[in-house]
Amino acid sequence: MTTGLWELVLHGVWTTIQLLVYSALLATVVSFAVGMARTHRLWIVRFVAGFYTEVFRGTSALVMIFWVFFVLPPAFGWQLVPMWAGTLALGLTYGAYGSEIVRGALNAVDPAQREGGIALSFTPWQRMRLILLPQAVPEMIPPFSNLLVELLKGTSLVSIMGMGDLAFSGNLVRLALQQSAEIYTYILLIYFVIAFLLTRVMRGLERRLKRGVGKAPGAASGTRTVKKTRTTGVGVAEGGAA
Repeated sequence: MTTGLWELVLHGVWTTIQLLVYSALLATVVSFAVGMARTHRLWIVRFVAGFYTEVFRGTSALVMIFWVFFVLPPAFGWQLVPMWAGTLALGLTYGAYGSEIVRGALNAVDPAQREGGIALSFTPWQRMRLILLPQAVPEMIPPFSNLLVELLKGTSLVSIMGMGDLAFSGNLVRLALQQSAEIYTYILLIYFVIAFLLTRVMRGLERRLKRGVGKAPGAASGTRTVKKTRTTGVGVAEGGAA
């Protein structure tokens, strides 16, 4: 490829990374807000959060991008630029998936931890901030890592708005050179490299967070085995033989 075509591809990579960062930030905020609301003591809060989750989780991200970019402008009399339309559609859609990750991780915390916070007269927000989240967040990292990779792949949907992301730029280069196999191979490799770097960063974050709560990655299964041994006696003979 010529220098100009490579510059077009690199511009598409930069646009994709920007969209990924913006939509991931929005999805993270939505995930924690809605996920914590799903565990709220008031049923109306749980209902509203659950309704949002079901609506955005049950609709197509592609259709949501169409709706935000093409339906909202006539309805409200304003137009979003493609970057912010894509950020809004992807952030709200993937935030619905992330909210289930947050809800599941919070519910997985030992109920005795909640009871301990109540015994110490902590407010619900103090229990969430000081007890539940520090234990739940490390367990959220692996599924959030998968969701982040899915979000990266979902950014290619914004090309339908004519936004110059990696997929759109790659298609322009393909039309210019008439070399589909070579161009799309490059695009696949670029997506793979970005996804690989994301997973490395998330694994590093997981290790750091688990060290902060006195746990190492993979230690949860060992902890469960110890608890089972203490309560049932299973495994004592094997430990003694060792």
